[in-house]
Amino acid sequence: MFTNAGTSSFTQFLTYAAPEMLPGRRPLPPGLSADIAPHATTIVAIATADGVVMAGDRRATMGNLIASRDIEKVHPADAHSLIGMAGTAGIGIELIRLFQVELEHYEKIEGTMLSLDGKANRLAGMVRGNLGAAMQGLAAVPLFAGFDLSPADPARVGRIFSFDVAGGLYEETGYDAIGSGSLFAKSALKKKYRPGVSTPDAIAMAVEALYDAADDDTATGGPDLTRKIYPVVMTATAEGTHRLPPEELNTVAEDVVAGRMENPGG
Repeated sequence: MFTNAGTSSFTQFLTYAAPEMLPGRRPLPPGLSADIAPHATTIVAIATADGVVMAGDRRATMGNLIASRDIEKVHPADAHSLIGMAGTAGIGIELIRLFQVELEHYEKIEGTMLSLDGKANRLAGMVRGNLGAAMQGLAAVPLFAGFDLSPADPARVGRIFSFDVAGGLYEETGYDAIGSGSLFAKSALKKKYRPGVSTPDAIAMAVEALYDAADDDTATGGPDLTRKIYPVVMTATAEGTHRLPPEELNTVAEDVVAGRMENPGG
């Protein structure tokens, strides 16, 4: 099997070589298991004039407890795309790592990158493979966004894709959010988003949207100025992916918090 001509899908290779390594193929005890593992929220993505911005808060919860204050939920998928996750933290992190390998494997086998639509479709299939565990409460849902190297519409170089637990794939327009705080984050973005927003403005909007989500959702953590724990914020543009350094996020977070001190209601 290992010496035969391979498939360009690493996930498909695992289904033959080591199916037990796939998250959705592992046997689970009967009953719901949602309360036994940390859960992660909230992720936002914004399309900009240059590409996309994705940001995620740092809190993970387990029931009424804070399981982690500094979990990282937003990662580069490859050189020009980003992936974030909400839901069961362990499943989501493993899904992200498997997706990163999937894209790298395809590029090595085929000698070219998948299109942005192709990446989103591959990710949808991987989410669908976890449906059994999701039905038992161990659901993880990603948010995928990236810079389109060959866009059908030159004005839409930044594209955002959302998913459901059954692997349904949906392209979003302008912005989107997932996780328990997504309702509040999307409401915040709805009032401020404009097509063609600049990347610096989108970064500020993303941090403020997470602040709004944390204000109303206990599972979402806002910027922690005391511990210097800030959201993970990444961009994907023609130059590639970039993670904002803590010192830059410190400035953005302090501006957002200072603005709310002057106007606590919004």
